[in-house]
Amino acid sequence: MASPSFTIGPWRVLETGLDLEALGVAESVFALGNGHIGLRGALEETQPSVSRGTFLSGVHEHHPLAYPEGGYGAPERGEAIIGVADGAAIRVQVDGAALDVRETPPEDHERVLDLRAGTLERRTEWTTPGGRRMRLRSTRLVSLAHRCVTATRWRLEAVDGPARVIVTSDLVVNGIPPQVDNPDPRVGEVLARPFEALADGRHRTGGHLVHRTRSSRIRVAAAVDHAVRLPGTAAVPESAVSTDGDEDRVTTTIVAELAAGETLELVKVTAHAWSGRDPGADQLDLARAALAEAVDRGWPGLVSDQREVLDAYWADADIEVDGDPELQDALRFALFQVLQAAAGVHDAPIGAKGLTGSGYSGHTFWDIDGFLMPVLTLLRPRDAARLLRWRASGLDRARERARVLDLPGAAFPWRTISGRETSAYWPASTAAMHLNADISRSFRFWADSTGRPLTEIGGVDVLVETARLWTGLAHHDHGGAAHLLGLTGPDEYTGVVDDNVFTVLMARWNLCAAAGACAAHAQDARRLGVTDDEPRRWLALAAALHVPYDAALGVHPANEGFTTYREWDFEEDPGTEPLQEHTHYLTLYRHQVVKQADLVQALWWCPEEFTAEQAARNVDYYERRTVRDSSLSAAVQSVACARVGHLDLAVAYLREAALVDLRDLQDDTHQGLHLASLAGAWLALVSGLGGLHVDGDELRLAPRLPARLGRLCFRFRFRGRRLRVEVTPEGTTLTLQGAGHDDAGPSADAGPLPVIVDGAEVTVAPGRPVTVPLTVDEPLLPVPVQPPGRGPRA
Repeated sequence: MASPSFTIGPWRVLETGLDLEALGVAESVFALGNGHIGLRGALEETQPSVSRGTFLSGVHEHHPLAYPEGGYGAPERGEAIIGVADGAAIRVQVDGAALDVRETPPEDHERVLDLRAGTLERRTEWTTPGGRRMRLRSTRLVSLAHRCVTATRWRLEAVDGPARVIVTSDLVVNGIPPQVDNPDPRVGEVLARPFEALADGRHRTGGHLVHRTRSSRIRVAAAVDHAVRLPGTAAVPESAVSTDGDEDRVTTTIVAELAAGETLELVKVTAHAWSGRDPGADQLDLARAALAEAVDRGWPGLVSDQREVLDAYWADADIEVDGDPELQDALRFALFQVLQAAAGVHDAPIGAKGLTGSGYSGHTFWDIDGFLMPVLTLLRPRDAARLLRWRASGLDRARERARVLDLPGAAFPWRTISGRETSAYWPASTAAMHLNADISRSFRFWADSTGRPLTEIGGVDVLVETARLWTGLAHHDHGGAAHLLGLTGPDEYTGVVDDNVFTVLMARWNLCAAAGACAAHAQDARRLGVTDDEPRRWLALAAALHVPYDAALGVHPANEGFTTYREWDFEEDPGTEPLQEHTHYLTLYRHQVVKQADLVQALWWCPEEFTAEQAARNVDYYERRTVRDSSLSAAVQSVACARVGHLDLAVAYLREAALVDLRDLQDDTHQGLHLASLAGAWLALVSGLGGLHVDGDELRLAPRLPARLGRLCFRFRFRGRRLRVEVTPEGTTLTLQGAGHDDAGPSADAGPLPVIVDGAEVTVAPGRPVTVPLTVDEPLLPVPVQPPGRGPRA
């Protein structure tokens, strides 16, 4: 699929002209959402479109999983996000001719995603077959203040007249072909019409629909209303507006005669509600109440509320980068998507694509816990807490999954919507047990960063049960060393291996963190049946875990024996990207070729396990073997390169992470945005160039400023304070800001904040900024090279 050319910034993403070959990418980039509702950025007139749709977080349907040769413990049922009632459609006929940009190419077309206003604006001008020039202007929003509400202000002007106009505005269910990434025809059949009708109703300017998914039994209600303004009259004639429909459709029709220069205006408001974890709630009542509130606010009120939320967010979250305007604006786009993914989510996960598309069937993966969750913790800790509670609510299912695998404790699913495992490919899912430690890390990071107890988010239970899992997975050899055999780390090109270093170190961390949690929360430990001896066994196992090291090369093999595998001859066979689509896994598993950062991710998440020289050597070794066929890798490599002194390379990878969708660098943005990469871009700047590291109650920074950037400034929350960090060639200035819009819990602590900067502690007090000289490091090794054709893409 072709990639559109967007103009980025400041504070906006602009599309000029309409590239029909790149509509899918634009539908993802221009998607709007609030964590509860996601609306693809398709044209209002419905066609052309690659994959239009409206999604509700957590609303999914079941489908069968087929195996040529089944096996014990393989999931039998898949899950897929499905489009709900789509209220974005507004079609128009002028003198009997429908607006269709394929048949009548626009003479002028522009769309603007406004990152401050939280709106998608459109302007399209065309000439009808009858010679009438028309101008369409629309502004769309998914409310960040009213989580059930979407709204569109749609205006049609007859530049030349007169023109007879018929506008049809739809709310439709079961009417949009789904994007299905499963070749099993039964899956497409299930997802083509996933809803059965329960109730419907209409009035002159709108109506409602209530449906239920056929298998997952989720009830969804949607209600819509329209406010119409016609030229030359204060009251709209009865005959000008009417509504009809059926059990799957509400269609409001507006008929008007427009003279030259006259404009028809339509404000369409839609509200959605679904059953969630409260099956007793009346979804229709909830949708109607949300709709009534939004209609009462009116279009100006909805726009004002949206701006108020975003003003508060940017005051807390904005990043400033001097010297690279494109990177500056791409980072703001990334942060905007983080907010859109999380602001209104309740009792549901965030998928890898957020609600911007149906890629990966809407499933959540470990990268949401590992990349998005830390960003939310430091910027919007209450949103992070809600997501962590959702994870903790799946603990019973994770325990059940562990029993299926004949293991103690809890085994969380690799990919899921409901909390059940739905991955059909076990070597890169069930075997990737590191995800359990990754999930546990996100709980501990939230508690350490907010100063709130783990018990508020169910964290003690998660840490204990995941620690128990490692006791069942570990095997002791005759010499007493403990091994983790037959598992897969983050690198899916090296699967089902022994002693993957990332997995080993994360397991060690998990075991120690669980022991600490039991000591701090003895009552919860007793409730979970933790004996006095169990934490001691965890600590003994952590100490016994074997960490492979190749002394001859001075590097850590990604897993036992990795450095002895055959090298991939990139000069002879550079490979076609991505390798997995052109090379069998049997070949990939036997070579030193890395899909995404694996051992290098351990350098970031477990820095205490490596000396400075080991870190430098590991980065140098794996840079030469990493092909980055995963969008997760660039952010990790950026952090690692920053920490070993390769600052220009760190910026190059940071740019790749931030621009992954705006430039469609993975060639699949049409399926939805790469949310973990976008969140990872923020982490690459803050944890990489900023050196941020949270260690218990200690906040550490190690700022570095690449020569190509003149200044960095970022903000985050730590233990009830808002800290602003500004890095210039003259030094790093730390400033405590007011409590602002803190939603972490109790009122912000206005007291001083100790911060360790490059190993030395400074204390930052309100009204007393502290400036620390900037450290300039010389890297221990030269800048590493990448495989041919696999350098940073941005």
